[in-house]
Amino acid sequence: MNVPFVDLRAQHEEVRTEIEAAFQDILDRSSFIGGSYVTEFEGHFAAYCQTEYAVAIADGTSALRLALMAVGVKAGDEVITVPNTFIATVEAITQVGAHPVFVDIDHTTDTIDVAGVEAMIAEHYQRGSDGRLYSRASGRPLTALLPVHLYGLPADMAPLLRLAQTYGLWIIEDACQAHGAEYQLNGEWRRAGSLGHAAAFSFYPAKNLGTIGEGGAVVTNNADVAAKIRTLRDHGQSERYIHITPDGSNARLDALKCAILDIKLKRLDGWNDHRRQAAVWYRERLAGLEQVRLPVEPTGRKHVYHLYVIHLPQRESVRQKLSERGVGLGLHYPVPLHLQKAYDNMGWMKGDFPETEASASTLLSLPIFPHITAEQVDYVCASLKEII
Repeated sequence: MNVPFVDLRAQHEEVRTEIEAAFQDILDRSSFIGGSYVTEFEGHFAAYCQTEYAVAIADGTSALRLALMAVGVKAGDEVITVPNTFIATVEAITQVGAHPVFVDIDHTTDTIDVAGVEAMIAEHYQRGSDGRLYSRASGRPLTALLPVHLYGLPADMAPLLRLAQTYGLWIIEDACQAHGAEYQLNGEWRRAGSLGHAAAFSFYPAKNLGTIGEGGAVVTNNADVAAKIRTLRDHGQSERYIHITPDGSNARLDALKCAILDIKLKRLDGWNDHRRQAAVWYRERLAGLEQVRLPVEPTGRKHVYHLYVIHLPQRESVRQKLSERGVGLGLHYPVPLHLQKAYDNMGWMKGDFPETEASASTLLSLPIFPHITAEQVDYVCASLKEII
């Protein structure tokens, strides 16, 4: 049996008729940029995320960058995040001229270690006369926290929100892998994206909510932030040919992609439910396999399993043998960002973030997608057990 890592064709067959009708309508109108398909999707996605505003953006990286810019993160600021994430998280920070400050991850969840954030602030920052936090070493201001909801699991947001309120920090959620994930805050279930001051999503095709190509969005409850992002995504225009900032770019998301996202959004909860069911199958079939650490879902958090990432020793030999049996696999992410050549100039070294490094050397992403079958999961698990 061959089990693909992800099956986009099956997903698109389910919605093919609706996509073709939307394409035909857009072609007939010949209105490809902006328009009702964009605004309708933005309204629906904001409602889905339990936020007041959503702004469609060309891609997830731009969504992160514009969200940082819109809350006022600028050159010379510092932003706390993690080194075990896709590079876009940190690209967005450096592209606005700010400096990433890494904190290690929690061993159990692979999301940001809240105790590490608290220790970082206590040990490396002090309040200035203006009440803001400044680095004791560099003198740069700490402006924002950028937690990553990794693999579809929300970071532990309540203590981060308390820290942000105490120290006057912005929180930008990297929700690029967490469409529909939930976190229980003060007894109320809240969607990923509705917890911080703003959040960035990616609509890359393989995401839980993906389009045909690149895509992204920023969601927020702050009207000023939403307005700034609308300006920044469209060459800094407040109205046609009236440019009020030189920091704008072309980061619009086109009508066809928004139309497809709107079609898929109606099915997102059902598709996420099936991902969660597949995670149950994996957990049941791999239970008792002591060499393998399975994903967890802490109380008060709802995982949507964009990726099903296990940890095991001798990862490479297991990976090779699974591939030989026709199992599609992924590595997310085998080289932590603090050890990437792109950040040689930051001075990080091997050993600086031991939990991240341990995770990177043992992680393996198993197949998971909305149309995966129990038989496919059975085959993956049986193959893994035999190999181990």
